[in-house]
Amino acid sequence: MSVIDVKKVTELNLAENAPPVVLQDRETDILELVSVLYEAKKQIVAGIVAFALMGLAIASLLPQKWSSQAIVTPAETMQWHEMQQQLVKLQVLDIDTQITRGSVFELFIKKFQSQSLLEEYLASSPYILEQLKGADINPAELHRAVVNLAAKMKSTSNHNPADAAGSPYLAWTLSFVAPTAQDAQVVLQGYIDYVSAAVDKETMQNITNAVTVKILLEDSRLEQKRVHLTNLRNANIQRLNYALEIANAAGIKKPVYSSGMAVKDDPDFSVVLGADGIERKLAIEKSITDVAQLDADFNNHQYQLDQLRKITVEDTQFEPFKYQLSPSLPVTKDNPGKAIVILLAAMIGGVLACAVVLLRHAMSARRV
Repeated sequence: MSVIDVKKVTELNLAENAPPVVLQDRETDILELVSVLYEAKKQIVAGIVAFALMGLAIASLLPQKWSSQAIVTPAETMQWHEMQQQLVKLQVLDIDTQITRGSVFELFIKKFQSQSLLEEYLASSPYILEQLKGADINPAELHRAVVNLAAKMKSTSNHNPADAAGSPYLAWTLSFVAPTAQDAQVVLQGYIDYVSAAVDKETMQNITNAVTVKILLEDSRLEQKRVHLTNLRNANIQRLNYALEIANAAGIKKPVYSSGMAVKDDPDFSVVLGADGIERKLAIEKSITDVAQLDADFNNHQYQLDQLRKITVEDTQFEPFKYQLSPSLPVTKDNPGKAIVILLAAMIGGVLACAVVLLRHAMSARRV
């Protein structure tokens, strides 16, 4: 065997019998970390307690939120019994007000969502006045406070466009959020009553306007009709005067038909009655003081006008909606409870305390 071969075999044996390389164990020792955390248990508990106390303080300082809710639907038939009778009377007199339970309910929702109406109510409500009692508030600050409160008044429909079946009836949920349960209920109830009064007033005003317009229309028609009848009467009297002159000139004293003769009469100035008949007819025409006395159409319209003037709608009672749930007195707050806030704060404190302990341990091990 040559020297070169011996050298190769020797190197091969050395490589096979070389001691194994010891790799540095970079895996984290879980038990060691647990031991580190256990040794620092007082610090961790202190962190948990500190954060729990902070959570308690935060929960105490958080503003309270109580939400009162009401559910309304269109008015039912029994609520509109008196109004329905009034509308029937108007329809008989040819007045179409286009007022229905659905239209009035839509008007109620529209006014409830009106920002200006809500601000008007809040600016004059006892709730706002009591909060600002004795304080020197300028108009800008008052307006800002009213706008902030207005944002807490909500209205939501139960209609869901994504739901093909839809709800069996139309309903709206009205709500208001306040610092106390009583304030939430009182403000919501007060605003609903305020909007209802506005709807009642506008509805009655619409009916009154419709009746007023109809009265003006019928009055104008009757006035024109009276002028027409007066002109017609004057023309008839003038024709009778001319006919009387013609009959006297022709020597026709008695009705022509009384002697059995048939004549071709003048269509403009009839003399077939004779001078005596024409004179009597002329006297009757002049004796009529009311030109509409013998006109049935005029009298019918006059009766309708009299009935319109007798209509009074101010005392008509009706409801624009039906309560399915009246403004409720909240029994639970909307914001998270103190226990939840304290628990979350304690968990955060524990996690942060453990992280700090492990970070210190890692930095100490790195120095070594």
